[in-house]
Amino acid sequence: MLLGFAAVAVPAFFAFNWVVNSTVIQLGTLFAEKQVLYDRHRGLGALVREVSLAETLAGSQAIRDWALNEDDPMLKRRGIAELEHFRQSFADHSYFFVIDASGNYYFNDAANAYAGDQLRYAVDADNPRDAWYFSTKALGEGCHLNVDNDANLRVTKVWMNCVIREGRNVLGVLGTGIDLSDFIQEVVNVPQRGVTSMFVDRRGQVQAHRDENLVNLASLSASMQAKRTVFSMVDSEADRTTLQQLLESVTDGEALAQSAFVTIAGKQTLVGVGYLDRLGWYNVTLMDLDAIIDRRLFLPIGLLLVAVMVLVTALAMVVFKRAVLDRVTRLESVVRSARGGDYAPALTMGAGRQDEIGRLAASLTEMAAAVEDNRRLLEARVRERTRELEQLASKDGQTGILNRRGFAAAHAEAREAGSYGLLLVDIDRFKAINDRHGHAAGDAVVIEVAGRIGRAIRPRDCCARWGGDEFIVLVPECSAERLRAVAHAVMLAIDENPVTAPQGKAIAVSVSVGACLAEAGDSLDVAVDMADTALYMAKERGRNMVVVFDAELSMGPRSARG
Repeated sequence: MLLGFAAVAVPAFFAFNWVVNSTVIQLGTLFAEKQVLYDRHRGLGALVREVSLAETLAGSQAIRDWALNEDDPMLKRRGIAELEHFRQSFADHSYFFVIDASGNYYFNDAANAYAGDQLRYAVDADNPRDAWYFSTKALGEGCHLNVDNDANLRVTKVWMNCVIREGRNVLGVLGTGIDLSDFIQEVVNVPQRGVTSMFVDRRGQVQAHRDENLVNLASLSASMQAKRTVFSMVDSEADRTTLQQLLESVTDGEALAQSAFVTIAGKQTLVGVGYLDRLGWYNVTLMDLDAIIDRRLFLPIGLLLVAVMVLVTALAMVVFKRAVLDRVTRLESVVRSARGGDYAPALTMGAGRQDEIGRLAASLTEMAAAVEDNRRLLEARVRERTRELEQLASKDGQTGILNRRGFAAAHAEAREAGSYGLLLVDIDRFKAINDRHGHAAGDAVVIEVAGRIGRAIRPRDCCARWGGDEFIVLVPECSAERLRAVAHAVMLAIDENPVTAPQGKAIAVSVSVGACLAEAGDSLDVAVDMADTALYMAKERGRNMVVVFDAELSMGPRSARG
């Protein structure tokens, strides 16, 4: 009897512990990877809009033109106007712009304290406080994030530093900042038992952590030796290698999240890693499984097994296999399926016996349902954010019509269908309108002209903003007669009634139109050059007229628009 009991009890004890440990590990691994994906979504949501806006501003033609000729008053006004326009959209309502040729640093804040006096100082390579600019300049084109954490004020700010290049030449660096204090409180300071979340950059430097002593307080120009990294938290070189492999795996896109066990302060810890590709950061989650999953949950099952073996030793193995091992093994397989992304088995496990394993299965079912709901919610939010970013990238922020990028896409489709018409519409004496009535009136004129052009053309035609006061119209499958009709309709729609300024004053507005008829397959550059030549002739002949390009038009030097 005792030998039979021992023969059943000893293997059952070890089998039970193996199943419990395996289930705990797989449940913890599944939770870690889902936690990483959840933190990844929250991290992207807080910053991706600001990065996209900064990238759009860095690509503005008005900014580039000003950086190439800083002393031109007209280009400077347009550049400042572009910066001020984007300042209203930035979350921090501030911007900075350093023009590389002169080193001049332009800035304005949320209070508009420096309106009309945005030039603050000139950066100096010998001044340590300006080292951030030269470090950022050396990183190459694109937007680079830099964290500034003030532990005394408990304020964390991320600066988006966007490098603007023309070929190999750096034109300057511009960007904005965003206060991440609330975001860090939400993500890394959430009191989850046994869970520690943090964000690190590509070099492993800690950027957000509930322990302020671990956060990197230095800027981009500080030396690596002065910074705390995530690699300094693990105990051995083997653990550092494991952590490095996790970072490389998610960076290469092999998986959205990866997890593995490492040793931290002598304790085995499950670490999950995800990559915020738009920000260049990793979200790292450290989990103490013993604190998260209470192993005492399985104690009633063990006591039940002992009671069954004591009462019916002969039937112990059969009862144990059917009542416990088979069901726990199924639970393990369900967890494994859920880890692979298949939640269907877990969602059907809730129905069954109302014992300890049944309640555990029910708990797993509830957790799987919550994870599945969160996954669907995250996918919907990502799709929604992607659509918003695509619209932001192709629309002009001031008028709401297409920008150059959106127009290029529309042109690529139209030129394959056959010959097409192109109109360049330039507001006459726009500089005089700005000088006489103010930039607010100029903005109102630009918006109203865009609307009138849109109402004058057919739904299948396409209108976009080509420059500060210049618009471009695409007329698909167009003839010479149709081209002239559209051009005169646009000019008449704008010239018909004056534009009402914000102060109520009526402003007479006229436009000059350069038109051309392009052949199927002609590139956008070729068509624009022809239309621009015609527009130049319209300006030379006195403005407020339509000129259609033909082979006899001069291709010589062009006068300034206005």
